[in-house]
Amino acid sequence: MAAKLILSMDGAVLKEYPLNKERMTIGRKPHNDIAIDNLAVSGEHAAIVTILNDSFLEDLDSTNGLEVNGTPSKKHFLQNNDVIGIGKYKLKYINDQVTQSSAADFEKTMVLRSPVKQAAPGVSKPAEAAGFTQTQTNVNKQAAAETAADKTGKIEAIKPATPAASAQVAVVQVLTGSNAGKELELVKNLTTLGKPGVQVAVLTRRPHGFFITHVEGANHPTVNGTPLSDQPHQLNDHDVIELAGVKMEFYYKG
Repeated sequence: MAAKLILSMDGAVLKEYPLNKERMTIGRKPHNDIAIDNLAVSGEHAAIVTILNDSFLEDLDSTNGLEVNGTPSKKHFLQNNDVIGIGKYKLKYINDQVTQSSAADFEKTMVLRSPVKQAAPGVSKPAEAAGFTQTQTNVNKQAAAETAADKTGKIEAIKPATPAASAQVAVVQVLTGSNAGKELELVKNLTTLGKPGVQVAVLTRRPHGFFITHVEGANHPTVNGTPLSDQPHQLNDHDVIELAGVKMEFYYKG
């Protein structure tokens, strides 16, 4: 079930909006996906970007701003039951895909959730000194199902195409802190790095490489010492990312 927003005012529910598009806008003008006809709402007030099961809220330089759970915010990594405030209106974020264990992971300072076959003693142990959280979302299994259902019999032709999105195995290795030396293979389409409410960035795998995007926090992460902009930044082999005081190296194996 897709995540959704429930629009209400003064406690009365007005409408529900499923987050069924990668990018949805909120604003006063009728072309918005979520149109709120009120002068306190800017023409295009905010946007919500949804990647797999994760959604990110961004203020589009609105006049009156917005709040998340009562706190003014420009960018926010949404979690189940978060309440977005725009003027007198409230938008409650509901995501049934978020489990309690996932939410608990975000409360820890660092969690490395690698595939079971790579698990090693101490790898998943949270490290208080690391200062950031890392989780990965599940990847849609549709591609695997389509491959299994392929009736052409051209197995050799299919094999090279399966890992095409990541021709090489990409890895993030922690360089500083008590977890220095630990590494995580980026086997998922989306990896979230950071601590909600402090600093969050996402690594996304696209057909032509990996990109890092700043999604929450006053300070932007840096790549090779240069702060990121608000736009996705393509990562190159051996780039050094610094996030919440922790340095990590992105590189390709083999």
